[in-house]
Amino acid sequence: MSSPNFSGDINLFSGEMSEVDIQIVTSGGLRIPAHSAVLAAASTVLENMLVRPGKRQGSERTIRILGVPYDAVSVFIRFLYSFKCTEEQMKRHGIHLLALSHVYLVPQLKQRCTKGLAERLTIENAVDVLQLARLCDAPDLYLKSMKFLSSNFKKVEETEGWKFLQHHDPWLELEILQFMDEAELRKKRTRRHKRELSLYLQLSEAMDCLEHICTEGCTSVGPLDKEPSVKRQPCSKFDTCQGLQLLIRHFATCKRRTNGGCLRCKRMWQILRLHASICDQPNDCQVPLCRQLKLKVQQKGDDELWKSLVRKVVSARAMSSLSLPKRKREEEPKMDLSHPQVMNFRLAA
Repeated sequence: MSSPNFSGDINLFSGEMSEVDIQIVTSGGLRIPAHSAVLAAASTVLENMLVRPGKRQGSERTIRILGVPYDAVSVFIRFLYSFKCTEEQMKRHGIHLLALSHVYLVPQLKQRCTKGLAERLTIENAVDVLQLARLCDAPDLYLKSMKFLSSNFKKVEETEGWKFLQHHDPWLELEILQFMDEAELRKKRTRRHKRELSLYLQLSEAMDCLEHICTEGCTSVGPLDKEPSVKRQPCSKFDTCQGLQLLIRHFATCKRRTNGGCLRCKRMWQILRLHASICDQPNDCQVPLCRQLKLKVQQKGDDELWKSLVRKVVSARAMSSLSLPKRKREEEPKMDLSHPQVMNFRLAA
């Protein structure tokens, strides 16, 4: 039994073509008339089916497409004629159209289905779409379905689709759980990396502020050969600079500094050591103890952990510099390293 509505559509698509010469047999015995030339041009699988030796001459030529609703097959055949598919058709038959496009090798339709199904993922259909994406070799849809399922797992595991999956496809269930574990590990690594990068950027900024304080001076601390001025405006990195100035003031007056009993002084020693490890002009540098610390490193060497820290701070410093607009980089205070070396700080009263 043929569909009269579809026959009319075929006439519109075919234009001046010859009469239909093949019937598509669908579930329920319904038939769709078609032109073998159109089917062969749109699908290599259908072309191979059409050139096979058939029944004796004069018998009716048919292609059976079973296991899929008639309406979905009808939309599929229409697409082979027009390469068009409405949003409503995609919404109603997207899953079946993806299966048909994969089986009969129609890449244009498969691409449309992959995109359409990814946009219409829901809690209820996520498992079905994931299974179909794996069967139909649709990696983009598979990954998007996995991410959606992982993000909404508590709701998805209450659906009938998930319960069916647990009983009939334990390997896919294992894949999903492994993907979720790996996704959580990636999130943890990303968070840890961001925390570490933030620390390296802070240390990089502290190095800039230390050079700034020791060459130009800031609001309350400056080089020995310059009087600190209370009228000087705060620098562009004053939050970091202010904390460093407080640490320097403590370091300059602490009586427990020499015996290593002060945690704040230990922190200042580490900042000075880090600067010395980074500085490439120790003979002209005005940061206290820069040359001495660099010579000590050259004589005794640094452990691998400290070398790794230095490399990461240098890298963060370079990235921070490159991320600034050119105009802002030009406005950054330039360090004057032509003064004689000064081995102490001058503190404002």
